[in-house]
Amino acid sequence: MAISMLAAMGCKGKKAAEEKLEIQQKVDEYAEFELKSDLIQNLSANEKELVKIFIEIGKVMDDIYWDQYFGNENRASLDTISDPAIRAFANIQYGAWDRLDSEMPFIPGYGERPAGCNFYPKDMTREEFDALEDPLKNSEYSVIRRDENGKLYVLPYHEAYKEQLAKVDVLMEKAIALAENPGLKKYLEARREAFRTDDYFNSDMVWMDMKDSKLDFVVGPIENYDDGINGLKCSHEAFVLVKDEQWSNDLSKFAALLPEMQKLLPCDEKYKKEVPGTDCDINVYDVVYYAGDCNAGSKTIAINLPNDERVQLKKGSRRLQLKNAMQAKFDNIMVPIAKLMVCPEQVDSVTFNAFFGNTCYHEVAHGLGIKNTVTGRGPCRQALGAQYSAWEEAKADVCGLFLTEQLINRGLITNTTVNQNYITFIAGILRSVRFGATEAHGVANIMCYNFFEQAGAFTRNADGKYVINVEKAREAARAWASLIIAMEGEGDMAAAKDYSDKNGKIGKALQKDLNAIRDANIPRDIIYKQGAEVLGL
Repeated sequence: MAISMLAAMGCKGKKAAEEKLEIQQKVDEYAEFELKSDLIQNLSANEKELVKIFIEIGKVMDDIYWDQYFGNENRASLDTISDPAIRAFANIQYGAWDRLDSEMPFIPGYGERPAGCNFYPKDMTREEFDALEDPLKNSEYSVIRRDENGKLYVLPYHEAYKEQLAKVDVLMEKAIALAENPGLKKYLEARREAFRTDDYFNSDMVWMDMKDSKLDFVVGPIENYDDGINGLKCSHEAFVLVKDEQWSNDLSKFAALLPEMQKLLPCDEKYKKEVPGTDCDINVYDVVYYAGDCNAGSKTIAINLPNDERVQLKKGSRRLQLKNAMQAKFDNIMVPIAKLMVCPEQVDSVTFNAFFGNTCYHEVAHGLGIKNTVTGRGPCRQALGAQYSAWEEAKADVCGLFLTEQLINRGLITNTTVNQNYITFIAGILRSVRFGATEAHGVANIMCYNFFEQAGAFTRNADGKYVINVEKAREAARAWASLIIAMEGEGDMAAAKDYSDKNGKIGKALQKDLNAIRDANIPRDIIYKQGAEVLGL
């Protein structure tokens, strides 16, 4: 009996040691990168002070996001965890679920991630939500709570996060006093009011007019990826950005081409009758601070905002390319994957300029296609609900690739070739599918990978290396774009879910490739050492 008991204890100890090692390996999958920028040297004393204030506001956004995704009570419990690897991984993920592994729980006792995170009560049923008679329940800027009798009620963000937003208000007042650029000052004033009222339309419109500021500050409740119940609730985040004026000037000439690009889309004419706004810009920035949603798990390398369709139809949108973050991912992740997985004859065609271009025009493509269904189901975002994010990311990926090809063929892009862009795009899918099958970008890339594979866009040679057939990849891109835009234009949520359920899964061959990438210890993403001290402020 004693021997059996000791053996059992030994097995448990071995399992615990293996789990501890696994978590440390997960932490090690994120390459640390110091978030610096030489552009800081070009800022005035006032602008440097603004950066410091923006970082402080970002820290408050971070606190709000922890509550939205994980809950403050759960966050407090992390302090009791003795294992430093688990604590470190929880801080990377902003909770107990691995975002790059289908949100599998890695801390005992938490179970599956609640579909609605902390935006809704965990035990709320669909029937309860539907029966709740409050129009604000469908607001992007409200949470649902229970009163002392267990009855649901709605709490607007400005009330739910009153204490945190009071700090933001004070900091915004200081920032407004320091801001010398008229456009930036007006935006900060409008955004301050938006935090007070939960009405972000005016501040989004003002932000669209902010053309010549060296600094940008994307802040507030923005993306709705975390709401797996209704695809509505927006998560708080912040980006502090410094403009790269030279690269931005090179890209600015493309904004006027958006209506023409819309006409080129490879889809039925009925899905491209909307005319995208041209009062938008494509600019390049160095990002010097991330906070909240954008800092959780996989790091954002480009921004396309605002999400409000009303603003997009009136003014278009702004595309912000985060060049230093892109370079970090390309050097630390893309290059090692390409060397491991792409055939020797094509590996040199995986270039940063192609990677930058594909990412840049991914953001352009968000503003193209169709925003309102042709079937009377209302806006595409509303009609597709929780399915919308994955399909919209898929559209942006492949339409961005298609549009880059058009611009190269017209001689408007000269630092890369069509072959380089398609080869880099397919190599990039191997990077992006590692985001997992529950994250919108990950699902989009898995669907794209499976579609391209079935179309013969790539094969594997005797060594298991990818050989890209660029001509078939070009044909696949057009067919995939047509399918996606039609899916959005029809607004059939059931059809969208059925397709993604069947085609948004990683197959055996792809899993084998991902295992090889994992076994080669190639980072899955990056984490930042960031802040005023890192910037030398």
